[in-house]
Amino acid sequence: MFWADCAAVTESPETRYAKTADGVHIAFQVEGRAALDLLFVPQGGGHVELDLELPAFSRVFSRLASFSRLIRYNPQGYGLSDPVSLSELPSLEEQASEILTVLDAVGSQRAALVANGAAGLLAIFFAASYPNRTSFLVLVGCYARLARAPDYPFGVPNEVLERAAARVEGGAGPVGEAGLMYIAPNAMRDPGFVEQYRRYTRSMAGPAVHKARSEMLCFGDVRQALSVIQAPTLVVHRTGDQWMRAPYAHYLAENIPDARLVELPGEDNYIFVGDSDAVVDEIEEFLTGTRHPAATDRVLATVLFTDIVSSTERAAELGDADWRRLLDAHDGVVRRQLDRFRGSEINTVGDGFLATFDGPGRAIQCACAIRDAVETLGIRVRAGLHTGEVETRSSDVAGIAVHIAARVSAAAGPGEVLVSGAVPPLVAGSGIQFDDRGEHELKGVPGTWRLFAVET
Repeated sequence: MFWADCAAVTESPETRYAKTADGVHIAFQVEGRAALDLLFVPQGGGHVELDLELPAFSRVFSRLASFSRLIRYNPQGYGLSDPVSLSELPSLEEQASEILTVLDAVGSQRAALVANGAAGLLAIFFAASYPNRTSFLVLVGCYARLARAPDYPFGVPNEVLERAAARVEGGAGPVGEAGLMYIAPNAMRDPGFVEQYRRYTRSMAGPAVHKARSEMLCFGDVRQALSVIQAPTLVVHRTGDQWMRAPYAHYLAENIPDARLVELPGEDNYIFVGDSDAVVDEIEEFLTGTRHPAATDRVLATVLFTDIVSSTERAAELGDADWRRLLDAHDGVVRRQLDRFRGSEINTVGDGFLATFDGPGRAIQCACAIRDAVETLGIRVRAGLHTGEVETRSSDVAGIAVHIAARVSAAAGPGEVLVSGAVPPLVAGSGIQFDDRGEHELKGVPGTWRLFAVET
């Protein structure tokens, strides 16, 4: 599941503004204290504050900031920057000037530019136009031109791009919700991420801005700039990426002087989805000469998964608006019980929660309290728990214990709190009673596991 690979947000850097020569205010944030300045070029315009509310985004930015002074910004017309006139959408030259304005505001003489997907057009243009301000160029799943041409046969036919641009409304373009199936197929498997991403793309800008920018990204062409790039360049391609297929990456690497091409496994174009650590490892080594994988630790924890029973049917019955309100009420109830029993929320998983506890007794009590409390909302949940060794990265957890807890939860019935056989011996003498449910095979987990239902 996608969310299980994401870290939680802890605190946000301050949002500041830089003013262009034309009087446009550009929102930006700076995080990290390393000597290397790194400017992340936003693919879809972004939102410097809401970026950090998506755990997958926050995790990547936190890692980049661990070895750099990370600079993030919103182009004009997006996020917290000033609005843009649709009749005067900024050209690549004007967008490059916005980057200069931000770099000047933070006192950066030279910065490494990191771009993903369509953001590569601007990053390439900037690096070619301002070699004295560009220390490195990193292109992850990028292209110099998307549309097909006689000398660019692997490009997308113009009529396909025209139809795609015409359908763009409310963020439905290559970096919007509808485009997730192409740029982040793994994320599409997590309804929770899709819902949060839907709100995120709506918050970036209005439909008309999304459409106008999508047309620019679909038909932009910076191939002529490749040969004059002077900055050391890294091109990263995931071999299963169906959005930016291998020819796009190979073209960049072959036409940028001395560019280095690194191909990694994976099918997602979006840097925030899939094995983002592997991508950031390559970026760190290229920019600094060394790599420091994300710090991990292993601890004993009780892992809790909860899930709303028959959520699809209830959503269809209630409609989007009422279902959203019910989910918000459910989330509030769960978080109050997690606070009460000192549980740590890791992330949301679809319409449920993943949490950890340092004591199995409190984890069981919390699961029962959540089950009872949400019934007042007219919904039922199932819950599963397992105690084992987990790998922690910041506020994220991973490892076989997490997978076992998820499978135990999937085996639970409506209103049931189910635990693995590892749990009852740890709460002996607590007064908690269990009903033996026998041996079960848990999908993807070796062997058979005895499961027990909590009796309350």
